[in-house]
Amino acid sequence: MALLPCALTIAGSDSCGGAGIQADLKTFTALGVYGACVVTALTAQNTLGISAIHKVPPDFVAAQIDSVASDLKINATKVGMLFDADIIEVVATKVKQYGLQPLIVDPVMVAGTGARLLMEEAIRAFKHLLIPLTTILTPNAFEAEALTGIKVSSLADAKKAAIKLHQLGASTVVIKGGHIESDDAVDLVYHGAQFVELHSRRIVKGKLHGAGCVFSAAITANLAKGMDQIEAIRKAKRFVRHSIKASQPIGKGLIPVQPVL
Repeated sequence: MALLPCALTIAGSDSCGGAGIQADLKTFTALGVYGACVVTALTAQNTLGISAIHKVPPDFVAAQIDSVASDLKINATKVGMLFDADIIEVVATKVKQYGLQPLIVDPVMVAGTGARLLMEEAIRAFKHLLIPLTTILTPNAFEAEALTGIKVSSLADAKKAAIKLHQLGASTVVIKGGHIESDDAVDLVYHGAQFVELHSRRIVKGKLHGAGCVFSAAITANLAKGMDQIEAIRKAKRFVRHSIKASQPIGKGLIPVQPVL
């Protein structure tokens, strides 16, 4: 019996299970990939918001990565919430030490309820230490704007931001289209040679929680299974669409995406 491919997520914990490592591991399992995890922060949260964040000490983040990477064969790695510059530095160092590639980076900055998940002063470290190691970067419009200084409200704006992010070192950039003005949800892919537009009809479900995490985790799982980048991104977009359709209002606030095929 062939071994399952293994994907690693380095991210924050979401106590209501809708995003972060919980959503990543659910996605890996749904897509037939073994999931390992490294926790960077603990959040006390539900669908209404985040009430507290506890940063994991950087040396313990390093210890987790050492433990996992020295034992398991990691086929692809995803990075989500990192919180501050100290953790970014540790993660970047360990990615290089263990060759944790391909590396999918979801630049988690602000929760859907408004809580800051990446400190403002850490953006410079993120840009200079992590983006140059990135195989696929998956910002939404707001995150692309924060990283580039370019206002992203249209597809034309997204193209300008994608070029700048590629110049910062990301091999491929996917700017998610959920917050970009267009009739369809259009994810823009740029890998330095051309743009690829991935269209799908918008699904009206209310304000969702965890869609970005599920998308980047699905890309990671698909790459771990050996798909090329465009196929991995296309199938991840399809997976997120099914997962949004399966979502239910389990709490009183945001609606968590339910990772399903």
